[in-house]
Amino acid sequence: MKIMIINAMVPFIYGGAEFLVKSLSDKLIEYGYDVQIIRLPFSWWPIDNIIDGILAARLIKLDNVDMMIGFKFPTYLIPHENKKIWLIHQFRQAYDLADTEYDIFTQHSDNISEKYAKNIKQTIINVDNYYLKQLEGKIFTDSYITFNRLLKFNGIKSEVLFPPLVNETMFYTEKMGDYIFYPSRVDNLKRQYLAVEAMRYTKSKVKLVLTGKGGCTEDEENIFRLIEKYNISDKVTYINRFISDKEKYDFYACCLGVVFIPLDEDYGYITIEAFKSFKPVITCFDSGCPPLLVQHEKSGYIVNSTAQEIAAVMDMLYENTKNAIEMGQNANERLKELNINWETVIERLIH
Repeated sequence: MKIMIINAMVPFIYGGAEFLVKSLSDKLIEYGYDVQIIRLPFSWWPIDNIIDGILAARLIKLDNVDMMIGFKFPTYLIPHENKKIWLIHQFRQAYDLADTEYDIFTQHSDNISEKYAKNIKQTIINVDNYYLKQLEGKIFTDSYITFNRLLKFNGIKSEVLFPPLVNETMFYTEKMGDYIFYPSRVDNLKRQYLAVEAMRYTKSKVKLVLTGKGGCTEDEENIFRLIEKYNISDKVTYINRFISDKEKYDFYACCLGVVFIPLDEDYGYITIEAFKSFKPVITCFDSGCPPLLVQHEKSGYIVNSTAQEIAAVMDMLYENTKNAIEMGQNANERLKELNINWETVIERLIH
């Protein structure tokens, strides 16, 4: 069977979605399928580019392809008679991020009228309602957060299918160090800035290691500005690049714990990677899926999204290493309970 996997892309940016697409492709090839990946360039700024993206998706023709698997908006709009969707997220600015600081439809450029911006937003909702409704029964979502969002805003049912790790045997653990690790694409929604601000309030000698790049250099520069502003360069290390897999495994293995505090994250591999590495996870009540996976004071900490509360649990991990080790062991057991595996994924997607 010839399978085409399609995802939207921002050039030179690699995050959880890209990792999932590559992982699925590798596993399908292992299972004997003929697989190719298409990364569809997509830009949402200025906002009228979104309409171009929708039209581009609808005009694509997939000849000589037995099956298509789509992921993010607008790839799931591409026509094919045998199509399934593993939905990572829709265009969230038209849904749960509307009327927030992340709502691009209220931040449009001066040469676009408010009415036109609203029309673009409504067009996104309309095409989702129309085309996704036709696929009901063939839509899988990567978490209960995505499941609930699709049901709430579009009235469309789906099946939750948690993404597994592709190289799970590579994760390991060593003696805990003195730092909290946060590996991620840098973005305001990932809230690395909040982790940096937390380091102002730590009372122990705990350190923070951030890694990753972003789609906007301003978000990266803001991290450096905060480190300088608060004079905490001795407490915070920001590695401004996407680290290698080997580096990532090693950082996980030797860290004291992991902080993962995005705003309303749909899934997030970081929690699963930390659990696989026997590390507790610090997350926030408003972080979406991670607090559904973390058990408070058992496999990590779930706190309010304030720098002071995050700092307090960072200190707790540093000051009680024995408890941190025990929570890391509980985290690994929690991962086993979740039963996230590729056999289930391929069975549901392909058959």
